[in-house]
Amino acid sequence: MLLAIDVGNTNCVFALHDGTRELAAFRCRTEHARTADEYYVWLQQLMTLNGIAGRITDVIVSSVVPQVVFNLRVLSDKYFRTRPMVVGKPEVALGVPVRVDADTTVGADRLVNTVGAYDRYGGDLVVVDFGTATTFDVVGHDGAYEGGVIAPGVNLSLKALSQAAAALPYIDVTHPEKVVGTNTRACMQSGIYWGYISLIEGVCARIAAERGREMKVVGTGGLSPLFDQGTDVFDHIDTDLTIHGLVLIHARNSPKAKLTV
Repeated sequence: MLLAIDVGNTNCVFALHDGTRELAAFRCRTEHARTADEYYVWLQQLMTLNGIAGRITDVIVSSVVPQVVFNLRVLSDKYFRTRPMVVGKPEVALGVPVRVDADTTVGADRLVNTVGAYDRYGGDLVVVDFGTATTFDVVGHDGAYEGGVIAPGVNLSLKALSQAAAALPYIDVTHPEKVVGTNTRACMQSGIYWGYISLIEGVCARIAAERGREMKVVGTGGLSPLFDQGTDVFDHIDTDLTIHGLVLIHARNSPKAKLTV
């Protein structure tokens, strides 16, 4: 059984894959100080509660928080008796080219999304990921990662707005019925929601114009279904894109892997 771990700036996703399908996915907050023992107890309890039997034999990790990787290596070594694959290490092949400026480091999650998106939807894509940052990643016709755009994430923008303006409350993200609000909360909800809709539509249109051809748009991340309600820019919403990419990368790098993905 494969354990695929996606470490983001805010949350970590632990997904279990049995070679043919995803069995379950669990989330926890990203915390630098969480030990391997704590990860193991938490994971074993959730596996038991969900009736998941079997032994974890392989581990793959994608992380944008380097400090977390050490304890995940210890988790894999100590409890699963296997050395984890870590996306971004030279020995882990992606299977797609990366066309960026020399000496540029690309976030592991963005590369993994590229692999997963190309496998499912082909090339000439823009992958919009609603995470701590809102990222737009361009996938070439041959599956290559060809650069992108980084904007502040939705929740990060809300937090900054509330902290910087004393009179403004912290609000949840929602799909407002009207653009023009008639109270402070409604005005903020409209500004965040429709502002990000305009950001997404505008950036995707500019990417397509710059490249001179139509680009399919794939949305991923927890907020992608919500923003899909307000625009027709998305061709696909795929909330498990990163895990799919991790499973693919593992299969490409493990001689013993016989995964149907």
